[in-house]
Amino acid sequence: MGRDFLTDKVIGCAIEVHRQLGPGLLESSYESCLMYELAQARVDARAQVSLPVAYKGMSIDAGYRIDILIPGELILELKSVDKLMPIHTAQMLTYLKLSGIRKGLVINFNVGKLINGLKRVVL
Repeated sequence: MGRDFLTDKVIGCAIEVHRQLGPGLLESSYESCLMYELAQARVDARAQVSLPVAYKGMSIDAGYRIDILIPGELILELKSVDKLMPIHTAQMLTYLKLSGIRKGLVINFNVGKLINGLKRVVL
């Protein structure tokens, strides 16, 4: 797979947030700071985007929310957990399928080096 400029830019922004804050904070803190960094990098991103479930022609609000959406391009799911688990990847796969977006990043900020908390997911 070739380089993905957008994903690389987002990871760079996440690394900057992690450098400044370190591990151990709430996901909401990382989300706010990452939104700031993305705006500084001129990345069009939206936080806490509702994700309805399409069912038999109906749109059902089932309470799903995307942490950060880069419209039509990328979903970011932020975590602050001891370790990424298979359920986190499953959650991202669900979000990708429901949204029609093909790429996602699960970012766990509760690690010593952020590179160890990244998981790329592609449909």
